[in-house]
Amino acid sequence: MKYVIIGGDAAGMSAAMQIVRNDEDAEVTVLESGTYYSYAQCGLPYLLSGVVEEADHLVARDVETFREKHGIDARVNHKVTGVDPKQKTVRGDGFEVPYDKLLIATGARPIVPDWDGMDLGRIHTLKTIPDALGIMDNLGDEVKHVTIVGGGYIGLEVAENLALLGKKVTIINRSERLGADFEKSMSSHIQDEATKHGVELVLGATVTGFSGDTDGNVQTVQTSEQTINTDLVIVAIGVTPNTDFLDGTGIHLSPKGAIKVNAYLESSVSCIYAAGDCATQYHRLKQIDDFLPLGTHANKQGRLAGLNMIGHARPFQGVVGTAIMQFFDLTLARTGLSSREAQELKFPCAISETETSTSAAYHPNAERIHSLLVYHRDTEQVLGGQFIGKTGVDKRVDVLATALYYSVTMEQIENLDLSYAPPYNSVWDPIQQTARRR
Repeated sequence: MKYVIIGGDAAGMSAAMQIVRNDEDAEVTVLESGTYYSYAQCGLPYLLSGVVEEADHLVARDVETFREKHGIDARVNHKVTGVDPKQKTVRGDGFEVPYDKLLIATGARPIVPDWDGMDLGRIHTLKTIPDALGIMDNLGDEVKHVTIVGGGYIGLEVAENLALLGKKVTIINRSERLGADFEKSMSSHIQDEATKHGVELVLGATVTGFSGDTDGNVQTVQTSEQTINTDLVIVAIGVTPNTDFLDGTGIHLSPKGAIKVNAYLESSVSCIYAAGDCATQYHRLKQIDDFLPLGTHANKQGRLAGLNMIGHARPFQGVVGTAIMQFFDLTLARTGLSSREAQELKFPCAISETETSTSAAYHPNAERIHSLLVYHRDTEQVLGGQFIGKTGVDKRVDVLATALYYSVTMEQIENLDLSYAPPYNSVWDPIQQTARRR
């Protein structure tokens, strides 16, 4: 059986490893458009600051390991430009490869608007190791001010890491606030943290273009509100699935361009599967296919796609929308639905919010944590939650994500048997205190 996988990162190589481990006769070919296999894209902002010291530290397995140890025909610089489902072939510049079963794991690419001056030097996006290395090459002493376009997760992480380098950082965000996925009361803490660390915020503004100096490097950013002098720009306004090459295949795509897959990661075309950032993910709370491009989902979907391709049927159970990040001294996390998302789905919802302690209030290690729960006003089913604080955020969001997976109510949250000792918690966990406040 000939298995072909397009894409050599999280989803693609998770699938490849399941195939070779469970089918001794499998012929696995992986076509990667770049030169790096299986690397941690989420670690790229930390490479910029030197928190991660070397790019190779982000590589889980290099291409030679896949070739020599696992017998995978792992190819680099093989960009696929078309798929022929009738002939069962994939093609690119100078190559054509037949398949019996195909996995599309091409990921996503940064959204880059057609702004004036986008071709100037020192304007970057951040999605790959070469992207990060390119930014680092431009971060010399002459670059004193960096402008980040976009206030999402990547934009915030990049802002933090460049501030650690001593750069003056400005964030331009189209929304009126940072962290638009958070409730307004929660996002205010994010903005306060940015200001506290000297990050300038330009909110409610849209970029219209760039101008350059005599060397062809970016010099100013023009927005709907003002002109900003800068030495380097990083555009981080989101990603779009790498699915353009599938035109004419009959593969069904979502409105955002992601490949629609069923629970077994099958596309609408026989023998073609998809996983990771180029595919949809079933959202257990929304009860619809969604597009949430995260490394956790890519690894899970890829692993299951590999098993399904060899006939070991294992459905993907879906996601609840959990995310966490560090931003200077704070940890920001959320899971499930925001009130805006719940209202868009016509769920009657309410919010309960508290500011409590991560441990017994009298303990010297106690820190404040902001907790917020979104719940169904009629059934009291918990729909989502958000947490911001210096410590203890990761514990709370993971407890709640588990609870959301099983559709618990606010009363059931109160009844959870959670751990308690003064250094770690109060007798009522912040999640439970928030549930009790409804």
